[in-house]
Amino acid sequence: MSPHPCAGVTSSNGRPIAVAGEAIVAFVLEPGGGTTPHLGGGSFTAARTLGRLGLRPVFIGRLSTDRYGRALRRALDESGVDLIGIVSTDEPTTFARVERDGNGTPSYRFYVEGTSTAGLLPDEARLAMPHDAAALHIDGLGLAAEPQATALVSLVREAGFRTLVLVDPNCHAQEVRGGTAFRERLRDALSLADVVKASERDLAYLDPDRTPYQTARALLARGPAVVLLTNESLGATVLAARGEALVEAPHSQVVDTIGADHAFGAAWLGAWVAEGLERGDLGDLEEVVRAAEFAVQVAARTCERAGPEPPRGAKVDSEWCLE
Repeated sequence: MSPHPCAGVTSSNGRPIAVAGEAIVAFVLEPGGGTTPHLGGGSFTAARTLGRLGLRPVFIGRLSTDRYGRALRRALDESGVDLIGIVSTDEPTTFARVERDGNGTPSYRFYVEGTSTAGLLPDEARLAMPHDAAALHIDGLGLAAEPQATALVSLVREAGFRTLVLVDPNCHAQEVRGGTAFRERLRDALSLADVVKASERDLAYLDPDRTPYQTARALLARGPAVVLLTNESLGATVLAARGEALVEAPHSQVVDTIGADHAFGAAWLGAWVAEGLERGDLGDLEEVVRAAEFAVQVAARTCERAGPEPPRGAKVDSEWCLE
């Protein structure tokens, strides 16, 4: 599944992928004191990643009618995302403030209450959810505020038998989440997921008394068939009932790590669906690892760009090709 230069079209099982959650604007604080706006959010980046891989996902979420909301809509459309699941609102676009430490690692402060993301209603989400979807991708930031938190958990609970559910905890924004209430919502969603894609930082937040690896093993025992534990510098550890494997990150010229983790999870899901694999195939550790090998390539390419900008690509026969 190694990418190589070529051109072609993506194959898939023909059933849609739904990505439900947030689209935000992140204002990155620069060393000189200014800010650079980036269109982002875990769900937004996941949807664009899938769209740029040729899988045309359906984005489910609220977007403002303000100029930032219009920019988010255009960016989704230009990346090949189906906009049929978008709910419009006059509330302002959700935004984040991002600061980097001396190593370039970003920290976030999200402003969610009273903004576009938070107000998605359960009935709106249900109406937008495609029938018999191949997969549903949920991002943890969507559980930060009501009523969207209830809407997203409802989608997870009501997902069809053939719909693979991937949950990305995205816990680095714990400032907005109300501590215990957020953890309870997230644990509920994680226990219902088929696949959990989590960073070491996510799992350290969820259970500070254990190592991320120990928490990943504990998650695996509570319901998910697969846990994908990411480490930006090392790659990812694939954990499943039948074994585990380390997938090393390829060398890349890192410009910005923002969005790379979300691109990894979406690329794993895209590879899985494009191979024609389904929820019932998650017991095949070799296939899970093959999808992760592709996902680390996509994450590495994302790191080579400023902001959350995943690469474009396609699947030709059995080979994946990235731009």
